[in-house]
Amino acid sequence: MQSTQMQPLSSKELDYISDSISNEEMLIKQYAATAGVTQNQAVRQICEQHIQNHNHHMEILIQLLQQHQQYAPSQPQ
Repeated sequence: MQSTQMQPLSSKELDYISDSISNEEMLIKQYAATAGVTQNQAVRQICEQHIQNHNHHMEILIQLLQQHQQYAPSQPQ
């Protein structure tokens, strides 16, 4: 099995991940709002399932950033 060494993420990749996290947060809020106002139990359950899925996606994206943090170039403050 071939070992791959992590490289620093490019600014374009960081922007993409940041946008993806923002999108996941927006979807979570939209599903939560829908679940909060619907009278239909089936719709509420589907919304709650989607909330869990999007929370999972967001966790994966954050973990990706954390894994690459040590490879990020340091910038002077």
